[in-house]
Amino acid sequence: MFGRRPDGRRIRDIDPVMQITPYVMPMRCDAQVFLKHRADMDVLSRYIRRQKAEKGEAVSYMQIIVAAYVRAVARNPQVNRFIMNKQLFARNNCSAAFTILKDPSDADKGEAVVKIKFDLSDTLWDVRDRMTAAVAAGRSESGESGFTEKLLRFLFAVPGLATVVVGLVRFLDRFGLAPGVLMEELPFYVGMYITNTASIGLHDVNHHLYNWGNVGLFLGMGTTEKVAELEGGKVRMKRYLPIGITADERVCSGAHYARFFADVKHYLEHPELLETPPEAVRFDGGLEYHVPKPGKALQGRDGA
Repeated sequence: MFGRRPDGRRIRDIDPVMQITPYVMPMRCDAQVFLKHRADMDVLSRYIRRQKAEKGEAVSYMQIIVAAYVRAVARNPQVNRFIMNKQLFARNNCSAAFTILKDPSDADKGEAVVKIKFDLSDTLWDVRDRMTAAVAAGRSESGESGFTEKLLRFLFAVPGLATVVVGLVRFLDRFGLAPGVLMEELPFYVGMYITNTASIGLHDVNHHLYNWGNVGLFLGMGTTEKVAELEGGKVRMKRYLPIGITADERVCSGAHYARFFADVKHYLEHPELLETPPEAVRFDGGLEYHVPKPGKALQGRDGA
């Protein structure tokens, strides 16, 4: 309320064309834009093998993609905005969520959602450590339900309660009055949601954006594509990692999106640039935020 929410602050000085857009397209499903990108698997695979062989560092394709997203947000903070109640807000965190299998060897044991906040100065190794720790925590519950699952079980225990509670929360959310603790737990309040459908043998998807919450970007990783290309007069097979991208076009201009995706592409072509912190970090509208590095956070928990 009054331009402030638990997850952001209202931006008032914006272009009139951008300002009218949410009135023309009031819902995220109205404003979805679908894009495709193919990351060079040979470049990424060589980089992953080299890190393992030379430094003993293990890193995954998804971790590199998320690290590229974090670094691109540090350079293009406008992409991290969101629309709520037809108003534009700057998000006060850089966050991502994804779904994991509770037991990778047994899909019948169900799924869990992992939600992580990043610091804009994070390196690839910081992003990897945060993601690794979050996945381990999500799988270490030994069959216990997480917050979201417990909440859903409670809502469905009483007929009609889910309809009332969800309607009330969505109403409060429109005016920035929804409980902050709820936003912290639910995966619908992040800058990006990413899914690795390749892990279950599916092609890349352009996933829809949720109208509840404020996710503005959805990435879907698919199974490897092989393409015959002509190089140096010879035909060779190249491997690509397809990524389906769905974006909310209302959060920033096309020029900002173009710069952002150009940066993501550049970092996926040169992942070694993500090994060191960025030279500078840009915060949207002076809304500065920080997250302790994984090692420091662990020391704090251990009392060191």
